[in-house]
Amino acid sequence: MYCPFCQAEDTKVIDSRLVADGSQTRRRRSCEVCHSRFTTFETADLALPRVIKSNGERQPFNGSKLKRGMLRALEKRPLSSEEIDTAFGKILTEIRTSGVREIQSIKIGEFMMNTLKEVDTVAYVRFASVYRDFQDIKDFSAEITSLSKEKPSRKKTKK
Repeated sequence: MYCPFCQAEDTKVIDSRLVADGSQTRRRRSCEVCHSRFTTFETADLALPRVIKSNGERQPFNGSKLKRGMLRALEKRPLSSEEIDTAFGKILTEIRTSGVREIQSIKIGEFMMNTLKEVDTVAYVRFASVYRDFQDIKDFSAEITSLSKEKPSRKKTKK
């Protein structure tokens, strides 16, 4: 690993730790020449399948586009960035382990909805409203009713 400060080849790993769900390694490094310290992140480079859009168009998987959609649904929700990264990692793992070279965008949307349903029901309804193209309040009501039947509401207890 080259030093980002002096471009020297000799860097030494000081500390290594697993990050988030264990899919990434954080390494603290030190340059042997200029003695600067920096952090690197290491992930497995696994090929993601091509995405088949609803109009039949095929395009490379775009993780940043998927994450943007997730962040928009989770906007102003009480989740830490680590919880969001873990949820996003779970979606990527599902896509990778599907074992296909091409995947329908609908399937990716279902992975997203299932994960959001587990993490935050409000974000789930937000995403579902766009993904399923809700037209009026009845669509929201039907989705919330089915969600309520599926998952009993948690009552907050006062301390």
